[in-house]
Amino acid sequence: MGAALDVVQDMEAALGRAETDMRPWFHEDFIWDGNRGCGVKHGVQAFFEAWQKPFRAAFSDRSFVTERWLEDGNWVACFGHCKALHTGEFLGIAPTEKQVKIPYIDFWEIQKGRIAYNKVSVDFADVLAQLGKDLFAGEGWEKFDPLGL
Repeated sequence: MGAALDVVQDMEAALGRAETDMRPWFHEDFIWDGNRGCGVKHGVQAFFEAWQKPFRAAFSDRSFVTERWLEDGNWVACFGHCKALHTGEFLGIAPTEKQVKIPYIDFWEIQKGRIAYNKVSVDFADVLAQLGKDLFAGEGWEKFDPLGL
C-alpha cells in the first residue's frame, strides 16, 4: 500500500466519523466531479455545502463498505457502497426510514499528499429503485438479462 492510498483511506474513515472539516485531505480548490444527478463541486466548501450536507440530511446512520481498492502511482480508485437510513428528503422522496445501499465508484488524484480531483459515480437510480421509484419505468435493459441471474 502506498502513500496515495493511505490519504484516501484516512479520508474515508473521516467521512465515516461524519467529520465536517475535510481540508486535511483535500486541496482547497479540488474538484469533486460527480455523475448526472450529483453535480460538480469546485472546492472544499462547495463539496461540504452542496454534497456532504444534503447527503447527510437525506441519509443517517451511514457506514461505508469499500469492496476493492486500486492504486496506480498518484491515483487511487475503489468501489463499494454506503449503508444508510433514508431519514430525510431525497430527490423529492419523503423520508421512508428504509435501509438503503448506495453504490459508488471513486477515482482520486493525489497531489502533494492531498486529494486534488475526485471523479465519482453514485448510483442514484439504484437508490431510487430501493425507495420504490423506477427511473426507467420498467424499460431498463435488465429486462434483457437471462432469468435467474
